[in-house]
Formats: sequence, structure tokens, C-alpha cells
Amino acid sequence: MPVNPDTLIADLQAPGAGAFALLRRLDPRTGVPGPVEVLRGPVTTVEHLADVPLPTGAPGAAAARDALALVPFRQLRERGFEVHDDGTPLQVLRVDSAVDLPLEEALRLLPDAEVPLRDVAPDLDDAAYADVVRRIVADEIAQGTGANFVIRRDVDGVIDGFSPTTALSLFRRLLVAEHGAYWTFVVHVPGEDGSSRTLVGASPEVHVRMARGQVVMNPISGTYRYPAGGPDADGLVEFLTDPKEVEELFMVVDEELKMMCSVGDLGGVVHGPYLREMANLAHTEFELRGQSTLDARDVLRQTMFAATVTGSPLQSACRVIKRFEPSGRGYYAGALALLGRDGEGAQTLDSPILIRTADIRTGGAGEGGGAGDGAARVRVSVGATLVRGSSPEGEVAETHAKSAGVLRALGALPPLPPRPGATGPDGAPARRVPLAADPRIATLLASRRDRLASFWLEPQAPAQGAPLGEALVVDAEDTFTSMLVHLLASAGLRARVLRYDDPGLDAALDAHTGLVLLGPGPGDPEDASDPRIARLQALAAQLAQAALAGGNPLLGVCLGHQLLAGRLGLPLRRKDAPHQGTQLAVDLFGTRATVGFYNSFTARADDAALQRLAAQGVQVATGPADEVVAVRGPGVAGIQFHPESVLTLDGPALLRSLVEPLLRG
Repeated sequence: MPVNPDTLIADLQAPGAGAFALLRRLDPRTGVPGPVEVLRGPVTTVEHLADVPLPTGAPGAAAARDALALVPFRQLRERGFEVHDDGTPLQVLRVDSAVDLPLEEALRLLPDAEVPLRDVAPDLDDAAYADVVRRIVADEIAQGTGANFVIRRDVDGVIDGFSPTTALSLFRRLLVAEHGAYWTFVVHVPGEDGSSRTLVGASPEVHVRMARGQVVMNPISGTYRYPAGGPDADGLVEFLTDPKEVEELFMVVDEELKMMCSVGDLGGVVHGPYLREMANLAHTEFELRGQSTLDARDVLRQTMFAATVTGSPLQSACRVIKRFEPSGRGYYAGALALLGRDGEGAQTLDSPILIRTADIRTGGAGEGGGAGDGAARVRVSVGATLVRGSSPEGEVAETHAKSAGVLRALGALPPLPPRPGATGPDGAPARRVPLAADPRIATLLASRRDRLASFWLEPQAPAQGAPLGEALVVDAEDTFTSMLVHLLASAGLRARVLRYDDPGLDAALDAHTGLVLLGPGPGDPEDASDPRIARLQALAAQLAQAALAGGNPLLGVCLGHQLLAGRLGLPLRRKDAPHQGTQLAVDLFGTRATVGFYNSFTARADDAALQRLAAQGVQVATGPADEVVAVRGPGVAGIQFHPESVLTLDGPALLRSLVEPLLRG
């Protein structure tokens, strides 16, 4: 039955109207936002992503939007990661009605009611958040726990008389005030007890999307905060040449490539970089693409959640988030996920990250619950990506810029004043010229691509020549190993990955014939009080002894290299300044190579050590301050850098130069 647009929005505000979602999504084919989609249907709660109910599409059927899932951050428990379990449900709106409205018609129909907001306050003041930044850099990054971390801060408030009309009004404000968002949305879920949960936001970032088996991810990092007079090319040039901002983006590209390689049959291809321009700020971004035969729900599960809202390595970042954040994240840093089918019955998935979002709850009691007397609790959460080059003041300012759009929609901040050139002579909005159109900006963006490995800039080709056998990769809790698998394949090695704590690892090592790769991971290589490090130390001793005695050859990467170097008698030290996401040119046994480092610890060599190892047939390549870049000898090799990183320009050739001599014996 045809839907009357004039009554559609009014029906959503009627008592007992049920759950609804309004979405305005960016069309990835055109880069232009589409219509406002109005979705309605019953809501169910499920335990796992695999439980999200989906019908089976048949070839020739009409394209469909079947289900909208609200995926909380606590869903990471499915991957065995540590998180605060705050009970936030995985809810699914099963779509039984979908209507598309042109933007102009939606704006005419949507209410523009007052939003009576009060008692607005941050959970951490600026000084307290700045202290968190200092502690993360000094106590986590410098100690090797990881390369970067995202720690949130919240702004809480109360909305009196909150209703679906209020929710729709907030959505309308974001449609008008924000631009450049990937999704602008409102999702309203009433409870049976009179409570409700509403999410209203404008997220700039794709979590993951999938169509016809193509998977796309969209790492966004680096934030240019517009000055009071509006964005200008000179300020953007300064931002684009800031080493901290450049390295921050490269790090999240590496981290999301790990995920892409775990779901993509042939790895992933990096596209970009691009500039994402929004109302209050601009971000730099890349796009990753790959092909997958996995179910869309499995793709969603394997990509929980982006480094841009967690950190890297992901499992270690989750532990740090749990230590530094006193409570659960709710839906913040989780995802919305619209699952459906195309006209031929193939699965589709479109999912933004839940950032720049107001989470509003009515009814109930306790943290984040209702405020009583018909009022609602509202929370806006935001985080900054903290890296070794972070300044506390800069990260504090970044959190303010990121939250500004939603807080303005709520009325917690005054509207932006008209900027010069914002209107034409007739008072109508002037056509905005994209900042990226400036030739200097385009050149700077293109120069970032020149710093990336060509291996990841084009589809990975199958290895040429005879296969070199099989490799067993030991994952030390860093899924860089998923990228290593594809790099090894380019060298003709079929690779199998097992975690360091896999119950079957010892038996697999006993049965294996071929290369063993001891992989990267976080942590202090000498901290035997850490059960993970103690296990890895024992493995390194076992594998090195076997390799030196003529058994399976051993290659150590990053942490694996440090553990091997320790077994060879080289002292290990914490670096004065960590190399996390750092690209350097090094001398690798007489060959100049540009490579990517992620390390807070290093092995060091003096003349006596070099002479002793040379007598054993072991060569050592050193860099600045006598840091050991690589070692190689009978049956063993180790590299401090990551050949699989996008920052290592010729990773396949470097890997082959190390692996082939090991396999020849």
C-alpha cells in the first residue's frame, strides 16, 4: 500500500508507534548523500552477530533492506577481548517498512521542536584528560603496550520531556548543520516498560561495507580543526605536513589492513588518500578494498572494531581501554549495520562507526539511565587517537572539535556564526569549493601515497615460480600476522597461523617441516612476569635451538626478532623514544631499504658482540645508536622492522632475501 509522506513522519510521533530509524547515507558510487530512508519494524535482542536474523535472498528478487543492527562495544567479547560488560544489548530492527524521502521533503516534514537540555557537564575536565594523554604516552606507548590508543571522554546532560518528536528534531538539526558525514541517523527503540534508547548522530567513518563480495573499510585519522574564521588552505597545508598527523593515519591503515587481510581472500588494496571535509573539521582518510566469500555477519564480526576508535594492536588496546576508562562504552565506538540483499540475492552490508553520536536513554535507573520526571539522560562520547607524538593540549582540543557538531545540535553550544563567503550576493548559500581542490593540497595528499608500499596499492599477484613450501606463523598477539600471510604467499610460501597460546601449537611445531615465523606483538621482551612473554621466551629458546642445530629455519619479526636476539646474547633495551609507525631508511646487509618500525624496545650491539657473533657465522645489521635492525645466520634470521607494513616500500623482496637463504640451508 502506498505511504502518504505527509503522515509518515507524524505517525512516528504517535503514542505506541514503535521503533524506527531514519538514515541519510552517502552513496559510495557517487560520493553524494542519498535520500532520507525511513525504516520501521519490530526490534529483537540477540546474543551474537551470527544470530542476527536474515532471510535468504533469491536471484531476481528486489533489493531489500532486511535488518538494522545496533552493535555495542561490548560485542568485542565475541572475539575474546577484554571489555567492560555494561549489558548494552545487541538489538536488531527487522525492517518491514522502508520508505525513501527526498531531503527537501524530509526537512519539510520533520519537526523542529525545542530541545530543553540542562545539567551539561563532562566526566573529565580538560586537565584530567590531558593527564590521561601523558600517562598513555609515558606508561603504555613507551613501554611497548601498543602503537596508539583511543581513550574516550563523555559529556553528559539531561533533556526534559524527551520524546520521538525530540529525537526527530535533533536528526533534522544534524541534517541541516552537518555535511560530509557518511551516515546521518536517528534510531529510536522504545522498551516494553516505557523506557527508550535513542541514537542520533552524524558519523564520518565507514566501519565496513560489502556488496557483491567486495569489502570496503575506511580508516580515518588526523584532524584539522577549523579556526574561528573558517578553514583555509594555509592552515590545511600546515596540518598535512605535521609528522604526527601523517604517522597517525599510516598506523590506522596498517591496523585496518590486518582486519581486511583476515576477511579478504586476496588481502586488500589501499586507495587514496582523501580529505573528508565536515562542518567543524576535516579528516584525512584512505579506503581499503578486498574480496571476500564470508557471510556479511562474519565480516562484521572480524572487523570489530576499527583502530580509529580503539588502537593497535587491537587486543592490547582493549585491555588499555578497560584500565583507563572506568565504565563501559555503551554503543560508542560500536557500529550500526544495515544488512540486506541486492537484486540478485547477494548479501549487502553498510555499517558506520558509532561516533559523533548522542546516546539518549529514558526510564530505568542507574548509570546512563533515565533522569526521572519524564527526563532523559544524554551522553556524547568522543576520543582522540593518542600516539607517541601526542601533545596533551592538542588532543584535548581535538575532543572538543569532534564533539562540537552533536553538542550544537543538542543546544549545548551556540550555532556557528556565518563564515565569510558562506552566502552569495542574493543571501543564498554559496557553492562551497572543496579544500582539496587547492593544487597544494592535492599535491600533499598525493605525496602521502608515494610513501606507501606498492604491494598494498594494487591487487596482490600470485607468486611466480615453484612453491617454496609451507610456513608456520606464530601470532604473538598482533594480527600483523594476517598481512604476513599474504606477503609470504607472494614469496611462494603457503602460511598457517597459530596463536602462541593455541593448545595445538606444540604438536603443530613437532609435525611441521619448513619455515617457522615468530611474529610481532606488544610488550617488554624481558618481562617474564607476563605469562604471554614467558611463553614466548620459552618458544624462542626452543625454536632458535632447533634452527641452529639444523632443524626448521626460524625468522623473527619485531617482538619475535627481539626474543631471537636475546637468545643470541644481544642485550635488550627500552628505547628513549619509541618508533611506533615510523618510516626509516636503513642499511640491511649492504642494501638500502625504506622500512616501517613499530617498537619501543630494541636489541643493541657493541664491537665485542659483533665479533663474537661473527665467529658463529651470525651477521648483524645496525642502525642509529647501535640498534640492531636485523640478524642472520645459519638457520636463523630476525628483523626489527615490519616487512608487511604499508611503510615498508619493498617488503616482498626484503622478505624473500631473508627467507630463501634459510630454506636453502
